[in-house]
This record gives sequence, C-alpha cells and structure tokens, in this order.
Amino acid sequence: MGMLKEFKEFAVKGNVVDLAVAVIIGGAFGKIVSSFVNDIIMPPLGLMLGGVDFKDLAVVLKEAEMDAAGEVAVAAVTLNYGMFIQNVVDFVIIAFVIFLAIKGMNNMKKKEEKKEEAAPPPAPPKSEVLLEEIRDLLKKQ
Repeated sequence: MGMLKEFKEFAVKGNVVDLAVAVIIGGAFGKIVSSFVNDIIMPPLGLMLGGVDFKDLAVVLKEAEMDAAGEVAVAAVTLNYGMFIQNVVDFVIIAFVIFLAIKGMNNMKKKEEKKEEAAPPPAPPKSEVLLEEIRDLLKKQ
C-alpha cells in the first residue's frame, strides 16, 4: 500500500503533469517542423538541385522480384537516404529553435537577477536604528 501512496504523491507533484504537457506540445511542434521542412524548405531546395525530390532519393540494394503474372512478388530493398536527409534537416531546425528558446529564457533570468542585485537593501526599521544609536552612546560612556 505504501508504494501506491508514494506513486500518487509523485504523480500529483506537478512534475509529471509538466512533463506530459511538454511531450504533447513537443509532438505537435515536431509535426509543424516536419511539415515546414517537407512542404516549404525541401521543394525549393530540390528545385535548385535540378528538380530532385528528396523523398525519392534511394539506393536499390535488391531489385523487386516479379511473379509469373507480372506482379511484384517481393518488394525491392532500398536504402532511403533522402528521407534521412529530411530527418536531419528536421532535427537541425528543432535543435536550433530549442536553443533559441533556452537562450531567451536564460537572458530573462539574468535580467531578473540583475534587477535583484541592483536594488538597494531595505532600510532597517526605525526601532533598530534607535537601538543602534543607544548602543553607540553606551559604548562612548
């Protein structure tokens, strides 16, 4: 029973909820970036390289085998390096955006720390000042 209670405390703390939200948003962000790469970046890049569609770039390791009716019996074995190129571009864009987000958050933290450091310490209460004056007068006697 103790383990169930411990799990409940862990799940309710907020860390798990924050992580779940991050995973969901990250998945949606990944889809957006994939669409950006596939639909916006790669078509002009392929056009500049002579009308190449990166999705179709592959090396055939073994040709497809046909049966007697002329239909494909065994599919061709291919090494799809074009999809790999697209995934690398996806990763670079996601990594760059995350880098910018973390850099922005770090800059905001530095500004808040500077504001806290720049603020003068609060003046001591009036009663404390009076007590210090009394102490100083007693030392002089």
